[in-house]
Formats: sequence, C-alpha cells, structure tokens
Amino acid sequence: MSFEEKIKKGDFVILGEFEPPKGADFSNMLKNANLVKGRIDAIVVPEMANAVMKASSLGGCIYLQNHGFETVFQVCCRDRNRLALQADILSASALGIPNIMVVPGEDIRFGDHPKAREVYDLQPLELVQAIRTLQNGRDLAGIELNGAPRFFVGSIINVGVMGGALDIELENLGKMINEGVEFVITTPVFDLHSFNQFLKKIEDYNVFVIPTVLLLKSAGMARYISRNIRHIFIPEEMIISIQKAPDKRKRCIEIAAELITELKNMGMPGVMISTIGWEDKLPMILDQVKI
Repeated sequence: MSFEEKIKKGDFVILGEFEPPKGADFSNMLKNANLVKGRIDAIVVPEMANAVMKASSLGGCIYLQNHGFETVFQVCCRDRNRLALQADILSASALGIPNIMVVPGEDIRFGDHPKAREVYDLQPLELVQAIRTLQNGRDLAGIELNGAPRFFVGSIINVGVMGGALDIELENLGKMINEGVEFVITTPVFDLHSFNQFLKKIEDYNVFVIPTVLLLKSAGMARYISRNIRHIFIPEEMIISIQKAPDKRKRCIEIAAELITELKNMGMPGVMISTIGWEDKLPMILDQVKI
C-alpha cells in the first residue's frame, strides 16, 4: 500500500528523512534505508537542506526508487527557474516518483556556497500552482504536454509562528490546499501543548498534517535549538532529562519514540522522523515505538 493510499485510509504513516550524500557515492544512504525497509512508508529526500550543496532530491529519489523504496521528492524554489523546475517535475513523474512536496529553501547565505545566487523565479504557492497546471496537461506557457504527471502533492508548514505571522501561515495554507496540496509536513514538534493549540486553528482545513519528530543528539543540541532556532521550543524538562540520563544517546532515542507515540495517540495521521545524519539510529526509534 502506498503512502497516499495508507494515509487516506486512515492508517498511521511513518516517513523517514534521508539526506542525500555530499558526493556521488549513494551506498551509505542505501545501507541506512535498507535497515528500515518495510518499516517506513516513504523516504523524504531533502533538496540541499540548510543551503548546503549535496546530491539533489531528484537524484536521491530515483536512486532509492530503483532499490524498491517509495520516496517524496522535494522541489525547492530557491535554486531553479520555472523551466528547470518543470523539467525536474516531469522527469520525476516519468521515473515513477509518486509524491512531491514544495519547499521554499533556506537562506543561501547560511549554507556552504554563500556567493551563490538565489533564484525564486516561483514562490511556493506559484510552484504548487505550476504542479497543478502540469497535472492538468499543460506547461506554464500553456502548451499541451505529451503525457501529464501525477503526484500526491504536499508542502511544509511552520507550526511555531505566532500572532500576525501565524495568520499569514494559515492564509497561505488555505491557498495551498485550494491549489491541490493534500499533506503538509511541519517544522519539528517538541511542545505538544502548543502543537495542539495550533491544530485547533486548522480543524476545518482539509489537509493531512504530518508532524516532524527531530532526533536530538545531545542536551547541548536541544538547548541550542530552543534558544537560537526561531519558532522551535523544546521544554526545559526534556533537556534536563537528557542531561541527567546515564546514557544520553539512548535518552534522545527514547524522547523521539515517546513523541511519536503521543502524536499517534493525539490522532495525527503520521509522523516524519528526521535524524539529520543519524539515519542508522532510525531502527532503534522504530523498535521503541514497536513498528
């Protein structure tokens, strides 16, 4: 059963985020994916996350699809114009990638090629509209396609914003849904009370909300995120529990598993587990959750 079929049926889905390599050797990515084969529903391949140059999401998806994994292809507004974006989208469909998600891309100044030029020929909503146009059989110039692509379309949502920024986020979400977005993956969720307050604001939105569970690596990492990454709050008691744990790595894995269990109990349709370089720890999280 595909990711789309499973989530629409009402089953709890598990997505795993797997970074493509900074290089041409995909063997380690495949090795880690094979550790959870049959235990996750699809692999999300980021498109140069944090503006760090790596192999493309399209390349990673094709590689994993060829080895029997369902994938989610990220298309990023930052790096390509509308010609290149449409070309990649058509190629992804032709090569059997069933899922696509639109991301804006992080500020290029903070990546490893700060002198690169940002493109943003299309903004996220415009890119979603472009996907819809392609799926209707025409390109952005209005020319008929020789075979239309077909995707389960998603995007991202920031669940930590407040005030006027939240109003804008919700307005954009509504527009995205109207243009064909059926699922959104959230920013990392640690504070379930605040997340539940956010969910109440979108009760009437017809979209699958998939929270991200980020695997922490240390108390220091948790404290840095909580203090320095905008819109992500990690409860102090969670950080202290890592500090006091005799096996801190084990405690981080337990926290991820606990969050997944609680989110499932809240009635969420699934989660995306982001391990940021610790993909080999994903089986341990799944073991804890008994998946």
